[in-house]
Parts: sequence; C-alpha cells; structure tokens
Amino acid sequence: MSVLPKIPLDQWVNAVVSWMQDNLKPFFHVITNIIQPIVDFFQMILTILPPAWTAVIIAFIALVATRLSISLFTLIGLLLIDNLGYWHECSETLALVLTATIISIVIGVPLGILTAKSNRWQKFIILILDFMQTMPAFVYLIPAVFFFALGAVPGVIASVIFAMPPTIRLTNLGIREVSKDLIEAADAFGSTGMQKLIKIQLPLAKSTIMAGVNQTIMLSLSMVVVASMIGAGGLGSVVLQAITRLEVGKGFEGGLGIVIIAIILDRITQGVGKARKSQ
Repeated sequence: MSVLPKIPLDQWVNAVVSWMQDNLKPFFHVITNIIQPIVDFFQMILTILPPAWTAVIIAFIALVATRLSISLFTLIGLLLIDNLGYWHECSETLALVLTATIISIVIGVPLGILTAKSNRWQKFIILILDFMQTMPAFVYLIPAVFFFALGAVPGVIASVIFAMPPTIRLTNLGIREVSKDLIEAADAFGSTGMQKLIKIQLPLAKSTIMAGVNQTIMLSLSMVVVASMIGAGGLGSVVLQAITRLEVGKGFEGGLGIVIIAIILDRITQGVGKARKSQ
C-alpha cells in the first residue's frame, strides 16, 4: 500500500475532457465537417461503378505501380471480396484508410521537415511520438468517442493519431540522410532554404518518406479495424460481429478481406517508392 495519497490523475483528465467538450465544440464540429466529406467522397468513388469495374481499375493502378503478378492478385482478391458479399464493407475500410493516410501525410510530412531542421524540435517531437506509439491503441478510442460521438470520424481521428508517427520519423530521417556535400554545394550557389528543401532534400528523401507512408497505411488499416468498436464500419465490423456471435466462418471471411486489402496497399505503395527511387 502506498504511503502517499493517490494522485487524482483520472479526475484531472476527466476535468480537461469536460472542459474541452464544453468549450471546443465548434472546433470539433469543423473537424467533423472536414473529415466526413472526405470519407464520403472516397466511398462514392469506390462504389459509383460496379465492383468488377472498380476492381479492374485498381488492378490497372497496381500494374502501373508494381508488376503483373501483383495486378493479377489485386484483381482476383477484390473479385473474391465482392463474391463473398463484402464489397460495401471493403469500400468503407478503404475510404477510412485513405482518409486517415492523407491526413497523416498532410500533418506528418511538415512535422518531419520541422524535426529535421531543428535538433530541439526533434527531441520534443520524438518524445511525443514515443508516447503516441507506446500508448495502447484502444485508449485512443475513448477521447475520440467523447469528442466526435460514434461513426467514421472518430475512427479516422484515432487512426491518424496511431498511424502518423512513421511518416514523421522517416521524413525526418530521409532529410537528415541527404549528403552534406550536396547541401554545401547548394549553399555555394546561393540557394535559399526553401529551394534546398524542394529541389534537393525532398527529392532525395522520397524513397524513405514513401517507406514511412507505407507504414502509416498499414497502421491505419489495423486501427480502422479496431475502430469498428466505435461504429467506424468496414470489414472490421464484420470481424467484430463474428467475435460477438462466435461465427468462425464469417470472422475468417472478414479477416481474409482485410489481409487482401493490406497486401494490395502494401505492394502498391512499395512499388511507388521503388519507382521514385529508381528515377
């Protein structure tokens, strides 16, 4: 038994959450109005055509980004998902993952650049990233539900928090790995900081940044599945229903769909990163 009285940390956190709920409602409403249309847009794109046509288009994208074998796997995998009757859930999952990934990139790349430019900022941001990555994923669902209720938006928010660190870390790493000789040569020619960033550092760091984006996509997919517990929908809800009802077959089908999507997204992003590296 502790000699000192218990620190009321839970009460402090509850007080902060209550204050945010009472005073930051307009801010949360704005975020909802930004995220929900993006999710709806991606879902509309994925469902506007018959599933077979959409599968062919995605397979063609895979062919351009990677190679024929991956394209064939993409086509067969997506047609299998449609055959099992989970195309709508598949489109929901892809919409959530793509939205979370875009937000992670928009926020993460600038933060990675800031981290690479300043050692002080690096120490501070890396500390926060360590906290974000070691916190259990389920914990992120609690404030997301409090601030954004149930549905796709809190699922995207939780996914962004959980999946953004690799983009920041590898953007920082990629920029810092650029040869100092090239930077000195650019300085000798009178390049500004922005010119060095856009014309030298970011192009040379593209492969490393894409590796971070790849990890972010994978983590987003894993978190979107967990977020089905707060009404995010998608294939994660299929797995969750199977668990609650002890339907092993249905759970296997939902899990197989998630694996297919994970492999497709992983191979496409790896192919894009390799293509850019070879250029």
